[in-house]
Amino acid sequence: MIDIVNQVNATHREIGNQPVAAGAGRSLLLRRTYDASIEDVWNACTDPDRISRWLAPIEGDLRLGGTYQLKGNAGGEILRCEKPRLIKVTWGLGEGMLTEVEVRLAPGGDGGTVLELEHAAPAETVDEMVRTYGPGATIGIGGGWDLTLLGLDLFLRGVTFDPATYGDTPEVQEFATAGCHAWGPVVQAAWGTGDDDIAAAVAFAVQHFAPETGRDGNG
Repeated sequence: MIDIVNQVNATHREIGNQPVAAGAGRSLLLRRTYDASIEDVWNACTDPDRISRWLAPIEGDLRLGGTYQLKGNAGGEILRCEKPRLIKVTWGLGEGMLTEVEVRLAPGGDGGTVLELEHAAPAETVDEMVRTYGPGATIGIGGGWDLTLLGLDLFLRGVTFDPATYGDTPEVQEFATAGCHAWGPVVQAAWGTGDDDIAAAVAFAVQHFAPETGRDGNG
């Protein structure tokens, strides 16, 4: 069983301004602490066999300057790799906008590890998309990363699951729904979105993860 409230609250969420190679950027930043050593968390995030057990099968030339491809997910280039503290990659889905993901690790209290994940895209592109379509996609991307960090926590605690299908379970869909609602006020504060528009954006994001729920994500 997943303690949904505690799992959602375990992650700090914010909108940042992480630059990308093209210049100014907008970013989603997630931070949470894992009850595992920094070496263990680093290994879980970089060892191909372990990655496949909580994220997705991965292939490629997995070294600095090499490329990677996650099965059914993103691929890109490995830009930085500073064991056991930092890894940065480009993150692209098909022919879509090329973005960048940076994972930073630091020792936490009681032998744990603080993980920060920051996903950045060109500021001009993000701002235009939000103006045109609203922040629903932004909230959905944040919800996707919530699921990723949940999967890592389950894996580090020894829970066995299939990362390709675990998002289809009602329990994980409930978690994803709660995560989207948690992103709502964060995004609203960053872009000054009105209450009705942010509610619609959250509902739009929820439908991606839990399409059988109602508009408010509560069934």
